[in-house]
Amino acid sequence: MSPSFSRIIRFEDAAGKAQFGEPKVSSAEEFDQAVAQGTLEATVLEGSDLFNLASTSQAVKVKSVLPLLSPEDVPIVKCVGLNYMKHIQEGGRKPPPHPSIFIKPRASVAGYNEDVPIPKLAQEDQLDYEGELCIVIGKTGKNIPKEEALQHIAGFVVANDVSARRWQRDPAFAGGVPQWCFSKGFDKFAPLGPMLVTPKVVGNAGNLRLQTFVNGELRQDTNTNDLLFNTEVIVSFISQGTTLEAGTVIMTGTPAGVAMGMAQPKWLKDGDVVEVKIEELGSVKNKMAFE
Repeated sequence: MSPSFSRIIRFEDAAGKAQFGEPKVSSAEEFDQAVAQGTLEATVLEGSDLFNLASTSQAVKVKSVLPLLSPEDVPIVKCVGLNYMKHIQEGGRKPPPHPSIFIKPRASVAGYNEDVPIPKLAQEDQLDYEGELCIVIGKTGKNIPKEEALQHIAGFVVANDVSARRWQRDPAFAGGVPQWCFSKGFDKFAPLGPMLVTPKVVGNAGNLRLQTFVNGELRQDTNTNDLLFNTEVIVSFISQGTTLEAGTVIMTGTPAGVAMGMAQPKWLKDGDVVEVKIEELGSVKNKMAFE
């Protein structure tokens, strides 16, 4: 991917054609405002592969913003657990010596404004939110040195790591050891933001405010500078002996404020709307739809 790009979206133009483009904005706030007012314009980027686009001089009006990544674009979603110091403390745990890794399948990928279907086994007194910063790998690599990690990162997106806590932590369901893959891997349990923001704008994304709202109520409010393992460390660690393919999404962990950490947990219910915002990256806003 060319380092000249600052932000990339996928959109529908006035003629109904879906294409990639660079939105003509200088911040996430300006992007949201232009979308709301119907005034967003983008410079067209040629190509059908997000990681192999070419610049043009053609500017067009954006009719609608489309999901940036589909399940077909993402070979795998890798995730880091216990990576914000305050979240580690609210869970009563000690900081891990290395990143704790689990995965979500590609079918967990959902659009930024899409309803999230909640299967019956994930509904009652357990459904939780996790606002997260995500890395999107743009250049395939293996055994990537920390100093070269940003060269493999296409950019960053905001996300929600939807979680079913009973299947994660309750010994009657999860067994004696907390397990993450099944409890967090249901279809569309990983809504991803509509705008990829490159390191040219945010560096390693290590100083961005992250907020999560449930039906407008603020639940999480932390800066990514609370990350135990930063984005370069994560990419280098995960790529040890393992090929990271372009399109891989890496969820970097959630901060304090999840329902699980409350004395009286405020579990998500049918119809609840969860919005995750990250400074410079924009937001995802999804309704929980019990099946």
